[in-house]
Amino acid sequence: MNSNEHDFTTIIKSRRSANKFIPGVEIQDKELEEIFNLTKFAPSAFNLQHTHYVVVKDPELKEQVYEAAAKQYKVRTASAVILVLGKRDAHKDAGAMNEGMLNLGVLSKQEYDQLVSDTIGFYENRGEGFMREEAVRSASLSAMQMMLVAKDRGWDTCPMIGFDPEAIRRLLNVPDNYEPVMLIAIGKEDTSSFRPRGYRKPVGEFVSFNRF
Repeated sequence: MNSNEHDFTTIIKSRRSANKFIPGVEIQDKELEEIFNLTKFAPSAFNLQHTHYVVVKDPELKEQVYEAAAKQYKVRTASAVILVLGKRDAHKDAGAMNEGMLNLGVLSKQEYDQLVSDTIGFYENRGEGFMREEAVRSASLSAMQMMLVAKDRGWDTCPMIGFDPEAIRRLLNVPDNYEPVMLIAIGKEDTSSFRPRGYRKPVGEFVSFNRF
């Protein structure tokens, strides 16, 4: 095992959902931008990059998010709370997302037109339910990458589903075509009441080969 593999294993094992953060720790916009600059390499179907993040640092607004998140203490003490969104109609962006490949000559005009048509057809033929599932799938992959990148840079996170999505939607001006997927609280964990990691199933209990 080389040092890079060891470092990644350490990050995987040390990333935990922080239930309490040290109050008053500021996270700089530059730091968040560097985290998201690595987050963007997460996979998404057809490279549609469905995910959008809304970072809330303003104290007054964060307090309102705290209210909409069942007054969970971790939101109040976090350096920032981040809403993770998935764009349900991201397939409509297929043209814009592939223009660069067309301009570079990687795709011919015919290949570009076919790719855009196939992508849009793929989603529209499967309907609204599938579009929502894809938004959630893509945003979840991106969010996991974001949390690992954050941990690598010394920040602790907690993914959260305990919030009122409609209240959050109104509060943060979320467009109708975006699906609220989760909140992520980020900061420096307060380990004063640190608990052992919860039970993890052995591999044999959650992995099957060839058939279930």
